[in-house]
Amino acid sequence: MPHDVDVLIIGAGMSGIGLAIQLVRQYGTRNFELIEKSDEVGGTWWLNSYPGCGCDVPSHFYSYSFALNPNWSQKFAMQPEIYAYFKNIARKYDVDNHVRFQSTVESAVWEEDSGTWLVTIRDLKTSRVTQRRCKILVSAVGSISIPKKCELPGASKFKGRMFHTAEWDHSFDWKSKDVVVIGNGCSATQVVPVISEGDGAAKQVTQFSRQSHWLAERPNPEYSASFKWVMRWVPFAMRIHRARLYWEKERDFPGFITASGVSIRQNWSTEASDYIRKHAPAKYLDFLVPKTEVGCKRRVNDTDYLLSLHRDNVELVYTDPVEEILENGVRTKSGRVVDADAVVLANGFETQKYLFPMKIKGKNGVDLTDHWDQVSGGDSSAYFGTCVSGFPNFFVMMGPNTVSGHLSVIYTTECQINFTLRVIKPIIKGLRDRRSILPTIWTRPDIVDVKADAEQRDLATVQEKAKHLVWATGFDILNEPLQP
Repeated sequence: MPHDVDVLIIGAGMSGIGLAIQLVRQYGTRNFELIEKSDEVGGTWWLNSYPGCGCDVPSHFYSYSFALNPNWSQKFAMQPEIYAYFKNIARKYDVDNHVRFQSTVESAVWEEDSGTWLVTIRDLKTSRVTQRRCKILVSAVGSISIPKKCELPGASKFKGRMFHTAEWDHSFDWKSKDVVVIGNGCSATQVVPVISEGDGAAKQVTQFSRQSHWLAERPNPEYSASFKWVMRWVPFAMRIHRARLYWEKERDFPGFITASGVSIRQNWSTEASDYIRKHAPAKYLDFLVPKTEVGCKRRVNDTDYLLSLHRDNVELVYTDPVEEILENGVRTKSGRVVDADAVVLANGFETQKYLFPMKIKGKNGVDLTDHWDQVSGGDSSAYFGTCVSGFPNFFVMMGPNTVSGHLSVIYTTECQINFTLRVIKPIIKGLRDRRSILPTIWTRPDIVDVKADAEQRDLATVQEKAKHLVWATGFDILNEPLQP
C-alpha cells in the first residue's frame, strides 16, 4: 500500500531535528515529516523560557557534532542562545518547512499487511483529525516534555497566577509581588536568584522544598573575541576543545561505580559540602547539605542560588510542606498561611511518560504499555534504548537507559541517531530504488524488527550493570539513603 511519507518523526526538538538533518546529510532524502505540539522547533529550549533558564553542560559540548558553533558567548549558554542555535540549524537545512506545528499524535498502529504505520494526528488549532501513513516511525518527544501537574488540593480555586516553569507566564510581572516556588531542582535554583534580585525583585519569594541536591560551583566565563577567533579559524581547535570537554565529563563515570568509586564520591561530597557550607546561610545548612549518596541524582550547578538565600526577601521552607492551595496563597502542614500573587511549579516532569502521550500498537495490536508489562514489569525498556521487539520500523530517541546524567544528552542522542540511520539504510535505499525510473532486479527489505531474545539479553545486561552503579542505590523524599 502506498504511504504518505517515508519517515514520520514525533517531535521537533533537539533529537527530532538532529535525525531529520542527518537524513538530509547522509541519505539526501527529504521524504520526512515532523509532528510538533508547539508552534516552534527547539523542543525543551523553546518551551522552557523561564527567567535564568540555561544549560549545565558546556556549550561547545552541548551541540551537534556536525554543526559546531564557534560563537558561543559563554561557557554555559542561556536559553535564548541555545534556542537560537537549534532554530538556525533547522533553518539551514530547511527542516522547519517539514514540520506540522501545533499538532499532536494521538495514536500509531502498525499494519502488518501494508508494512506501514497508520498515524492519527490532531490539529490543536482546529481539532481536526487526520491520518498519515509512513514506513518508519520515530518517537522524538523527549524525556522532559510533559510538566508535572499540581496535585495539591485547592489548586483550581487559586485566584492568582499558577504556572509551571516550562509554561512560564511572561505576562506576569513579579516586581513587588509575593511569589511561592514549589520545588528545588535545576529550574527552581535558576528562577529564585533572578526574581529576587535588583530593583525589579519580588516582594517575597517563598520556596518550598522536599529534598536537597548536591550543589556544585559553576563559574561561567564569557568567551573573548580572540577565543572565538581561534575556535573559528584555527584548524581542529574546536574539535580538540570539544574532545577535552567530553573527556572531563567521561572521567567522572568511575565515581558512579558503587564499590570502586567510593573514594571519588567522598571527594565529590566533601568538595560540595565545603562549598555549600561556605556560601549558604547557616540556618539552612542542616537541610542544604544532602544526606543522600552523591551521584544518585544529577548534581545541580549553583547559579547564585546559595547567594540568593541570604536575601531578606527569600525564604526556604523545608520542614513545613504545602498542604493546600488557597484563593490567595498556600497553607502549610502546620497551618501557616503564605500569601501569594503567583505560584510557580518547579516540580519537574513526567520522565516515565515520554512515550505515553500517544497510543502505540505494534504487531497483533499489542499496546506498547502492555508489551512493557510483559517484558520489564511495566518499566520502559528498549534494545539499545532505541528499538522495541514487536514494533517494526519504530525507533525511540532519548529512549530508556540512554540518558546517563553525566554526559551531554546531545552526544548520547547522536549515538542513537547514528544507530538508527544504519538500521534503516536498506529501507531508505529500497524506497529510493522503487521511485527510480531504472528497473531493479533485487528488492531491498523494507521492514526491520529487533528479535525478542536480543531485546531480553540487552535488557538483562543493562540491569546487571546498573546493579553496580550508585544510581541503583536510590533515595526517598525524606533524604534517607536506601541500601542497594
